[in-house]
Amino acid sequence: MNKILLIIKREYLTRVRKRTFILSTLLFPLLYLGLITGTAWIGAKTKSRLQVGVIDNSGYFNRGTIERANQTDSSLTLSLENMPVDSLKAKYVKLGYDGYAVIPQIADWEKGIPDVVYTSAKKSGNAKDQIQGRLNMIWTDIKNDKLGIDSTKKRIIASSRIQVEPKDLEGADSNEGTAKGIGFISGFLIYFILLLYGSQVMMGVMEEKTNRIAEIIVSSVKPFQLMLGKIIGIGMVALTQFLLWIAFVFIIYNVTKATGGSSEVVNSMVGGIQKTFTTIDLPLILFCFAFYFLGGFFFYAALYAAVGSSVNEDMREAQSLSFPITLLVIFSIGLMSIVINDPTGPVAFWGSIIPLSSPILMMGRIPFGVPGTVPWWQLFLSMGLLVVGFIFTVWLSGKIYRTGILMYGKKPSWKEMIRWAFRKS
Repeated sequence: MNKILLIIKREYLTRVRKRTFILSTLLFPLLYLGLITGTAWIGAKTKSRLQVGVIDNSGYFNRGTIERANQTDSSLTLSLENMPVDSLKAKYVKLGYDGYAVIPQIADWEKGIPDVVYTSAKKSGNAKDQIQGRLNMIWTDIKNDKLGIDSTKKRIIASSRIQVEPKDLEGADSNEGTAKGIGFISGFLIYFILLLYGSQVMMGVMEEKTNRIAEIIVSSVKPFQLMLGKIIGIGMVALTQFLLWIAFVFIIYNVTKATGGSSEVVNSMVGGIQKTFTTIDLPLILFCFAFYFLGGFFFYAALYAAVGSSVNEDMREAQSLSFPITLLVIFSIGLMSIVINDPTGPVAFWGSIIPLSSPILMMGRIPFGVPGTVPWWQLFLSMGLLVVGFIFTVWLSGKIYRTGILMYGKKPSWKEMIRWAFRKS
């Protein structure tokens, strides 16, 4: 036990004292904040204002309806032009238009309107959707006027909508939207951490092998102890960095709020999140996230360590051997949408039970409710199998580590690595 603690201490302290750890821990929240605010600022400053001329051959459109529609959004301005199409085509650029749209003569407010042709020399990703939405808004007003629907009736029609409020058996709000959001975010965070820190474990083992440090270590420590200590130590590094990032996010938000720099949008969003969290079992979600965060990391880190002990300095060789492991993680996050949309289905059940995918997929189910959506026996079975799977992968990787760490100049395969694992000592 003392040897495992010494290995954990060594792995943890050597990594948290590195300049790269300190810089990445401090800079990541700032860079992420700058990325979000910077892209929002650039998008707002560089947002184009689309100017479109309209030729109405149907006789339904008039300047009043078009001007009322223009007041809803300044990013698009429609202007009615009374001239032949060929004339507008020849000088629409001089008139300050980005393009022009032609309403066909055969338009009928009862039967509908054929396709409106929009012509422009500029290519735009959302011009079609903007113009289509604006013209549909005007066309709706035209039909309402023809049907004698005044502003009072319009308000009645707009307000008369059926709202479905999902409840659980106890009558509480089910918060399906919140559950989906928490599930996606939790699953993606675990996915990101598995890939990021799993590769760090592999690189650390490769570095020890290259420096011949491992040859000294394995002479006095059992492979299982060495792998367990190394994985737990690096796992604590990952957890430390993750908790620091969360703390920095809260500090940045509170400092911004205290200085009056937080917007009303952010405040209302945070208030809405706080209100929503009162209706879900947040302590259980946080506990399960921490468990699957660490359990998933321990499980996959052992496999990455086995790869690192089997290869030399060739990164292409390491990437080739680790690709099946990475593919399993990617496959798990690929199933997340199926699990989120059907958290009680067979894919969700088996995916959240099997240790290869349970760290990601079970977190997609838990926010929907325990024991409502996820019975207690399924949660305990998933946790138990993940612990057993972790112990097995550590033992398996320890056996591979014992042989692979002392081999040089040979490119192993997964078949050969499995043979190392089950070879009698």
